[in-house]
Amino acid sequence: MARSSRSFEKAIDLLTDYYGREDPYPSPDPFELILWENIGYLVNDERRREAFEAFKQNIGTHPESILRASRKSLHEVAKIGGMLPEMRVQKLLTIARIAKDEFGGHLNSVVKMPLTRAKKALKMFPSIGDPGAEKVLLFSESYPVMALESNGLRVLLRLGFGHEHKSYSATYRSVQKALEGQFKEDIDRLIQAHLLLRRHGQQLCRRTRPICQPCPLKKTCGYYAGGGKL
Repeated sequence: MARSSRSFEKAIDLLTDYYGREDPYPSPDPFELILWENIGYLVNDERRREAFEAFKQNIGTHPESILRASRKSLHEVAKIGGMLPEMRVQKLLTIARIAKDEFGGHLNSVVKMPLTRAKKALKMFPSIGDPGAEKVLLFSESYPVMALESNGLRVLLRLGFGHEHKSYSATYRSVQKALEGQFKEDIDRLIQAHLLLRRHGQQLCRRTRPICQPCPLKKTCGYYAGGGKL
C-alpha cells in the first residue's frame, strides 16, 4: 500500500503529541553507542542505562581502559546488564580490540566515511548488523538515515509501510524502501522518529495483544482496520 510523505510525518507528529519528546541515548559517541548495544542482554532501558553508567564510572569507555581492566571488574559490571555476563565481557573486550587495532582507538573518522564504507566498518563489531550500523550513524549525528529496530519496524508494517518477509533483513529493507522520499532528512527529527516508534511498539503496538483503542495512529492503521490482521 503506497503512503504519502504526509502520512509518515503525520504519524510522527501524532506520536510526539501523545508521548512527548524522547530523551536520546546517553551519548552521541559512536564507540559508546556500540558499547550501549552490548552492555545488556534482555534487559529494559533502565537496567541497560544502569549497567552503562557503572561501566563508564568503573571501567571507562575508551578502548585502552577496557583492555587494561581486570576480568573480574568487567564481569562485575557486566552482571548488572543481565544474563550471560561472561559472554558480554568477551564481546566488550572484542569491541575494544577492534577499535584499537583497526581504527586507532577512535571511531569518529569511521562515521565520517562514505555511507557504505562506514556501515561495513561498523559491522565488524559484535551485535552490529545493518540496523545497528545505521543506528550508530544516526545517533552519532553522522547520517540522516531511517534507522529502525524491531518495535518501530512492527509499527510501520501495521501502518502499511512495506511487507513482512520470512527474513528480518528482507522485512527491514522492505519498510525502508517504502519510506524512501517519505521523510525529512533531519537528524534530530529522525532520532525522535526512531525513539517514538520504538516506544509505541513497546507500550501500545505490541507484538501480541496490542492495545489499539487509545492508539493515536489507529485511524490510518491497516492492522486495526483489518481487525488485527495485516
